[in-house]
Amino acid sequence: MTSVPIATVEILNDLLDAELNSVFRFMGEGSPYLSRATAEVRKPLAEMVESSSRRAGELFDLIERLGGSPIPRGLRPDEQYLAYLSLKFLLPKLVTDKKLCIRRYENAINGIKTVPDGTDDVMQTLSRHLQEQKAELEIFQHAADSVQRRS
Repeated sequence: MTSVPIATVEILNDLLDAELNSVFRFMGEGSPYLSRATAEVRKPLAEMVESSSRRAGELFDLIERLGGSPIPRGLRPDEQYLAYLSLKFLLPKLVTDKKLCIRRYENAINGIKTVPDGTDDVMQTLSRHLQEQKAELEIFQHAADSVQRRS
């Protein structure tokens, strides 16, 4: 185990918080959004929920491997109203949330570049997560546009 600057662990904890508090937490198994969505939208949504959970797990493990303590901050109650929105109204929120997550990853990567002793493992993991986020944004943007055209 290497000695990693506290700033790196804080950056990773911020990303962990973003993954855990993403709007995607409303899209899990049994979600009315998934059951009401078309197959074209349902499959990518289900895959993104799984990806978000996987990324959170990877961040959690990475923080521990670096000698830090993962600090999930818990759900934000101010967004629980989203659980009652229709998919048509939720998809643009998901697009916005995904764009915010991309900015957080970009900022995290830039922040870690400035920290001495930043590990290659951290940069590789965050770069991979960022590419996944960007690919998911494209899928979401297409799904949101598709749902809007049908209405």
